[in-house]
Amino acid sequence: MELYQLTVHAARELLQTGGITSLDLTRAILERIEKIDPRVHAYLTVIAERALDSARDADARWTEHRRDGSRAPALLGIPMAIKDEICTRGVRTTAGSKILHNFVPPYDATVMEKLNSAGAILIGKTNQDEFAMGSSTENSRYFTTRNPWDLERVPGGSSGGSAAAVAADETLFALGTDTGGSVRQPAGLTNTVGLRPTYGRVSRFGVIAFASSLDQVGPITKDVRDAAIILGAIAGHDPREATSVNVPVPDYVAAMRVGAMHASPLQNIRVGVPREYFIEGMQPGVARAVRDAIHVLESLGATTQEVSLPHTDYALPTYYLIAPAEASANLARYDGVKYGYRAPFDSAQGDTLRDSAQGDTLRDSAQGSNEMWDVMRATRGDGFGAEVKRRIMLGTYALSAGYYDAYYLKAQKVRTLIKQDFDRAFEQVDVIVGPTSPSTAFKIGEKVDDPLQMYLADVFTLAQALAGIPAISIPCGFADNATLSGVEGLPVGLQIMGRAFDEPRVLQVAYAYEHATDWHTRKPQL
Repeated sequence: MELYQLTVHAARELLQTGGITSLDLTRAILERIEKIDPRVHAYLTVIAERALDSARDADARWTEHRRDGSRAPALLGIPMAIKDEICTRGVRTTAGSKILHNFVPPYDATVMEKLNSAGAILIGKTNQDEFAMGSSTENSRYFTTRNPWDLERVPGGSSGGSAAAVAADETLFALGTDTGGSVRQPAGLTNTVGLRPTYGRVSRFGVIAFASSLDQVGPITKDVRDAAIILGAIAGHDPREATSVNVPVPDYVAAMRVGAMHASPLQNIRVGVPREYFIEGMQPGVARAVRDAIHVLESLGATTQEVSLPHTDYALPTYYLIAPAEASANLARYDGVKYGYRAPFDSAQGDTLRDSAQGDTLRDSAQGSNEMWDVMRATRGDGFGAEVKRRIMLGTYALSAGYYDAYYLKAQKVRTLIKQDFDRAFEQVDVIVGPTSPSTAFKIGEKVDDPLQMYLADVFTLAQALAGIPAISIPCGFADNATLSGVEGLPVGLQIMGRAFDEPRVLQVAYAYEHATDWHTRKPQL
């Protein structure tokens, strides 16, 4: 096995015994990026020299820990990649947008502070859909990331760069953000593990906001144990973040292993299978792989029963009212005045400003207020991409006078009904399982001109975000039916959902399934 193929826990064991050095591990990752990323395009920014300096420091710290027998931080010397939505002190953070192309944060997000304290080494920032708005990473203002399993296909989104980097062994783990499936869906399409924690379990401080009542940071990893390790490192209360919940952080790795040594590791676990998650138009190979995975859970001792989540069909329209409404408010701060990109304007050269995105001449800008308006209009017109503009328009409309009650308020009421569906289901079962995505990865450009079809790619990952519950996507096979995908052998994800703050049970079921199968060990041939 090459060093870049290691999992986090395997690398930790080798670092602890002195079998490898962090410097060698980091160099292996950087060489892998240099070799592979020109085809995959997972990274927006790579900070090689800083990473190597951090690795040398980690090796010195490991020497001290081995000498005095003290326990080293959980991630000391482990290379990581971070979605460009998450602020990193001194490292450019763009959110995949032109409007933040030159933004270098003066501080770290809370999750970065926690990972730094744990000793992890930042390799670089990964590509994403602009402001996390998308399901394919085609909405990045820089370039499209490609799926390592088929370079003509999307890796999912919006955390597609993070998922592609993990799948291609260009990092040992990555962080993404999940607003409506943006960690789980790309994980499902790339044969990686993607975990969305309970809303409030992980701090959003320093995470560039898309939809504040939905956004949540989560890990993308090579296996379930790594996901448990990373969640343990980033979870916890943050007094700087109003929605952060002050509840104890359990030992996720220990909880994950409950029953693992038993012949029936999932004995007494009740698994719900929602009838609404097996729908017409779903790729047959995906349905077959998920059904097979459910049979594996039964063979491990779990009992399964059908449950109903009757408001599932309303999750998509509800999400696409609430999320754009919150986005329209959050993105108002990008005005070309305070920070970030500003459209070119020189008041000394005349009294008109040309909008570089549209080519039309704007109003007279000779006076201060008009000049400010024109700068803002030109900056937002040129700085935001088409999908961001679309969602700002949708959100502003839903919040406008005369439409607030009819759209936004009604969507919030339906959101409550969706949460109540899960509450009732969890009275009967311990976890709920289903597909992560209705299809395998689609071709680049296939849905880019059809926003509704693109939105449907997240149909199975929206309800959990609206309800605020945890969910994980794990590899469960490859599609063996090419009816919709046009090609055989693409990854399929199994989604496991749990009660709020019951990540331990979700991880336990995921770990038991993973140990009974080998899907997660399969790698793309790059």
